[in-house]
Amino acid sequence: MDTEPAHEVVTPEIVEATPAPAPEPATESITEPAKLLRIASMVRELLDETRQASMDEAGRKRLADIYHRAVDELSDVLSGDLREELSGLAPPLEGVPTESEIRVAQAQLVGWLEGLFHGIQAAMFAQQAAARAQFEELRRRGLPGGPQDQPQEPGARGQYL
Repeated sequence: MDTEPAHEVVTPEIVEATPAPAPEPATESITEPAKLLRIASMVRELLDETRQASMDEAGRKRLADIYHRAVDELSDVLSGDLREELSGLAPPLEGVPTESEIRVAQAQLVGWLEGLFHGIQAAMFAQQAAARAQFEELRRRGLPGGPQDQPQEPGARGQYL
């Protein structure tokens, strides 16, 4: 990742670095990650169970209720942008849905959640890479108060040799 070098203004005995503009905060956020993970695990397990079992009408109605409750609980922990995205992708199951409707709705929800988790992982990786780049830049420039700030004795060697 290319980082733009900070511009330095040199005045007598003072060196100031111009601060980089702060990045705009992302509007997508999750307020309760543990709750999100629990709901995602439950939905994944329900999807696996519905693939293996044949359901009667009462079972399908119960699964539809669980699905709606899971979507509502997920909406509570998501930012407005993510909530809007979820509502567009999580279709409401009306009446007594068929097994196919339940499976499709649950698979769609699980797929969306997996995409959300991949997005979180990518964002964390990018933050880690940016922090590493900032650290390396500080190291390259030399931290203030380090050996290069102290007067060197004639004939003294550098830090490594």
